[in-house]
Amino acid sequence: MPAISFFSESVSYNLPQKLKIKKWIKATIEKEGYQLQQLNFIFCSDEYLLGINQQYLNHDTYTDIITFDNSEEEKQIVSDIFISIERVKENAKTFKTSEFDEVCRIMIHGTLHLLGYKDKGKAAKTLMTEKEDEHLGYRIEFGLV
Repeated sequence: MPAISFFSESVSYNLPQKLKIKKWIKATIEKEGYQLQQLNFIFCSDEYLLGINQQYLNHDTYTDIITFDNSEEEKQIVSDIFISIERVKENAKTFKTSEFDEVCRIMIHGTLHLLGYKDKGKAAKTLMTEKEDEHLGYRIEFGLV
């Protein structure tokens, strides 16, 4: 049975409107022609995510999100997405948006990576931002704005 789950590691974070977010993320996946199998969002601290970045990606930098694609079949979504709540809060201040809007943006960004979108290079980054904005716009259908 397809599932989206939410976990916390090294932080206390309770994502609001979980059921609506699950429906929105699942709809995004289906609109892009993929099937959801298992998608885990793990909310964590900067230090926790830095450790993952160092251990698995050999990057010694802080980041807001790391997406692991564990799919074994094409067009099937099986993934763990780690999100630093500290980075989300900092980004929300920087971009003058709410923490909820920023966590939604980060979640859809990670999901779009699983759907084949990249963010390295100017053209890829532009397309990624367009897709983020497009799918963030669909939140209204799910009562998330």
